[in-house]
Amino acid sequence: MKAVVLDTDDRFRLTDIDQPTPGPGEVAIRVRYAGIQWGDVLVRGGHLPVPRPFVPGFEAAGHIVAVGEGVDEDRLGQQVTALTSAGAYAEVVVAPAALSFDTFGVDLRTAAGCGWAAPTAYDLINTVGRVRPGESVLIHAAAGGVGSLAAQIAGTAGAGRIVGVVKDAQRAAYAAQFGYDQLITREEFTDAPDQELFDVILDPVGGPIRETSLRRLAPHGRLAIYGNLATFEPVALSANDLLMSGKSALSYNSNLLSRTHPDRLAESAREALQLVAAGRIRPDVTAEYEMADLAEAVQRLADGATHGKSILRIAA
Repeated sequence: MKAVVLDTDDRFRLTDIDQPTPGPGEVAIRVRYAGIQWGDVLVRGGHLPVPRPFVPGFEAAGHIVAVGEGVDEDRLGQQVTALTSAGAYAEVVVAPAALSFDTFGVDLRTAAGCGWAAPTAYDLINTVGRVRPGESVLIHAAAGGVGSLAAQIAGTAGAGRIVGVVKDAQRAAYAAQFGYDQLITREEFTDAPDQELFDVILDPVGGPIRETSLRRLAPHGRLAIYGNLATFEPVALSANDLLMSGKSALSYNSNLLSRTHPDRLAESAREALQLVAAGRIRPDVTAEYEMADLAEAVQRLADGATHGKSILRIAA
């Protein structure tokens, strides 16, 4: 079968490999579309150590063509979207049955656009941030895949004010379609003399942005940390300062959750997919690439040249 392999020289190559067979608790999915995400940038850069050569790809949408031991054979032929640890950039991928979800009627192209971003956004708003009706929410990387979904989900949770932070005016114009009450640039966030406070802040950026975000929390506010786009340098937190202000810094790691409590991640993924199926939220697929063009897609993502969600078309 055809697959894209990340080789020892950090290059993506389209090649032929053997088709995988599902083991116990797994399903094999014939992939129609695969989601492109920040994990691809991290793997290429060596931040996630995996043996090379390696078939990357962490989000797949297609149909189940085989099931492993312990998986109901009635799932054969089911249209699903799946969260994988690898292998989605191939004509067939093996995924945990527990993390392969019915799409609730959502088409495969849109389902591929949900990927890890949909349950992540759902959990950041509802589980980690615990957004209550009327509360204010600030979302960094507001034009990205997680940010654009989080803004919409915050709306369904009853947030009273939703502010997005973007790199520039072009991204602000794009992000305006997702229900933000206001969009500001990073410079405006850090330099504004009138320092508005927020009940919940979502931060995948890190570094100085994280330090400023802590200062911009209202009393009893929650900072939801889920990445380090800017830097992996640690940010020092004072537990005493947090205690006196009632503020909280909470982290979210969907990859870890998939290994420790896959049932929790599955529940959030299904909730998010049902919101998509009901038309209450939508992933915005802004770019579609052929398998041979994956290197270009990942580089554009690394360069910050994309917004919304990019996907890879595996089969016509």
